[in-house]
Amino acid sequence: MGDAIVAEGLVKTFKGGVRALDGVDLRVPQGSVVGLLGPNGAGKTTTVRILTTLLIPDSGHAEVLGVDVLRQPDRVRQAIGLAGQSAAVDEYLTGRENLRMVGRLYHLDAAYVRDRAAELLERFDLTEAADRPAKTYSGGMRRRLDLAASLVAKPSILFLDEPTTGLDPRSRLSMWEVLGQLVREGTTVLLTTQYLEEADQLADDIVVVDHGKVIAHGTSEELKDSVGGNRVEIVVSPMSSLDEAAQALASIASGPPAVEVDSRRVTVPVAGGAGVLLDAVRDLDGAGVVIDDLALRRPTLDDVFLSLTGHAAEDDTPAAPPNRGRRRKTEGVSSS
Repeated sequence: MGDAIVAEGLVKTFKGGVRALDGVDLRVPQGSVVGLLGPNGAGKTTTVRILTTLLIPDSGHAEVLGVDVLRQPDRVRQAIGLAGQSAAVDEYLTGRENLRMVGRLYHLDAAYVRDRAAELLERFDLTEAADRPAKTYSGGMRRRLDLAASLVAKPSILFLDEPTTGLDPRSRLSMWEVLGQLVREGTTVLLTTQYLEEADQLADDIVVVDHGKVIAHGTSEELKDSVGGNRVEIVVSPMSSLDEAAQALASIASGPPAVEVDSRRVTVPVAGGAGVLLDAVRDLDGAGVVIDDLALRRPTLDDVFLSLTGHAAEDDTPAAPPNRGRRRKTEGVSSS
């Protein structure tokens, strides 16, 4: 199978000279889930709006199912579904009426829309609330209704722009289950998110964007491996011994330490396995450092993001990325 979505060199500048996209390249294979990961303002939503024909880029090229999004936007819209950051439902219509309205907008057969609406209401656990006005729905119910609306026309490609933002953990897990089922049925999904766990859970491949640029891409495991194996993490007591702890761990570290003052935590990348814990304890004891906790863990996507950008993925005011201009591509991943 080929690529369902292709974007090349997308550039978009808004009023005031704000460069939202600075040459974004992206490929999404058919039948896969690609997570577009980045902080607020990274360019995720702008990318989705261009690919769904809602925004025109200043330059670059994009195709959805081989159709140019600029030359044939109507054909693109017929093939896709979109669920945005906030539920786009009519609060004064019932859940069932919202779905039927979408069917009419797509000029679908009335009998098909009636049956499809009933199917989706059941699938998203909204049957009991189907004939209540949407304004009476909880936030999680509105999100489920919005996702159901994006599926009325059975799109082969689904764009999800931070679909679980603001949901409680239970509602988020429920949404993950629904998305997993859609993917198993063959739907291609481009998912934007700030939530590292969400990208880890759902995406076959992850594209990391920051300051309008793609700075890394690969599977979750490939990205984690790219930042250097395992981590030894300690919590010291008292806080004043943080520097001594970092120096003591230098002998086992394969890279610079990360020191978190507020949590009294020092984390260092290491090349070895569990055996390095014994070396860490010996070195810390020799330096007279008292520890409250000691652990060996795999890198997380948060480690990846911190390594690549210098800030956390959910940081609304990111610092200038230390690797600006350097794009990391993991081995075995097709160019995006």
